[in-house]
Amino acid sequence: MMFLNVIWHSLLNRKGTVLLALISVAISIFVLLGVEHIRHQAKESFNKTVSGVDLVVGARTGQLNLLLYAVFRMGNATNNIAWESYRELAADPKVAWTIPISLGDSHRGFRVVGTTQDYFTHFRFGQNTPLSFSQGQPFSQLFDVVIGADLAKKLGYRLNDEIILAHGLGQASFSLHDDHPFKVVGILRPTGTPVDQALYVSLQGMEAIHLNWRNGVKIPARKTSLDALAERDLTPKSITAFLVGLKSKMATFHVQRQINTYSKEPLLAILPGIALTELWQMMGVMENTLRLISLLVLFSSLLGLSVMLLSSLRERRREIALFRAIGASPFFVFMIIQTEALLITLTGVLVAMLALTMSIQFAQSFLVENYGVFIDSFAFNSETLGILSLILAGTLLLGLIPALSAYRMSLHYGLATRS
Repeated sequence: MMFLNVIWHSLLNRKGTVLLALISVAISIFVLLGVEHIRHQAKESFNKTVSGVDLVVGARTGQLNLLLYAVFRMGNATNNIAWESYRELAADPKVAWTIPISLGDSHRGFRVVGTTQDYFTHFRFGQNTPLSFSQGQPFSQLFDVVIGADLAKKLGYRLNDEIILAHGLGQASFSLHDDHPFKVVGILRPTGTPVDQALYVSLQGMEAIHLNWRNGVKIPARKTSLDALAERDLTPKSITAFLVGLKSKMATFHVQRQINTYSKEPLLAILPGIALTELWQMMGVMENTLRLISLLVLFSSLLGLSVMLLSSLRERRREIALFRAIGASPFFVFMIIQTEALLITLTGVLVAMLALTMSIQFAQSFLVENYGVFIDSFAFNSETLGILSLILAGTLLLGLIPALSAYRMSLHYGLATRS
């Protein structure tokens, strides 16, 4: 108790410089823990975007390109898949279900996904969690639309509101499908995935709005009535991609090879888990760069703490001389300096963890709404323990500089006392 009491009063006596050192250490630890937590959570969020899908199938292209446009709605397809090819592959007895996806249109910068009701039945995210509705129901009529939670919140849409789709992608478009507006019949619950930032219409509805279009250009014509559309065959000629669920995981590689060697057109089937792993390997350089920057910030902060303790030794000569005069050993003085460094660092850790927890609580909704990334609350785990061990080890190592200087100084005062 006497030892800790001495340290406490010593720190209070230098509260100005100690507070600055504490803030510096807390900020550096906040950055390091924040980068690691967000990196880990972002990776988990990406991995949870799609669950239970055995294969993603599209026109032959790069594996990552197919994953990005079919699952994350990023980029564009190199080609489409003929409807006949899709139906033939979907009829394979090893296939349990399929979800066709047709892309190419948008609404105020949000992607439009043409699909079937199987999307709401079979699509899973996170830990095999199904989609659910906060309001309404799946589309059933030709010009019904279901919207994601983020889109509904940002644009303020409610049930029965009318939406006009645009041809192509982009925030603003002059090529509008204004002949037939869609009516909002369902709003999905938030998922923290790209599902929240898209609109979902039937394949027939998407086909209907393109009847009077050729090569991306609208042909001036009389508006096609709903009765006339009811008599038309609105079966799509092609789709962009489709997701596959198999009856047995054992058949995955066999079906993948069968699709990749499909003779009627060049197709590519990928395993989403393997493609995600490749994606994160490509981002490994960026991850390591962020880690390095965080570690350098921490090192500079701990070095500043060491310099602060070293410079304070000039002011503490009388204190050290008094310790030696009353019989304290040089090791006692050494431990005082090391313990001060550890206490400042540990306090900085607590402040950083508290600040990080509060920051994540405030930023969660912003990250989900703007980036589709869900960040869980900060929690102490084995990875955090490893980082804190590294921080404490660095503190002890850099604390040796002022601690050894104080040790040598105490030896000098010990000799002077004996003489």
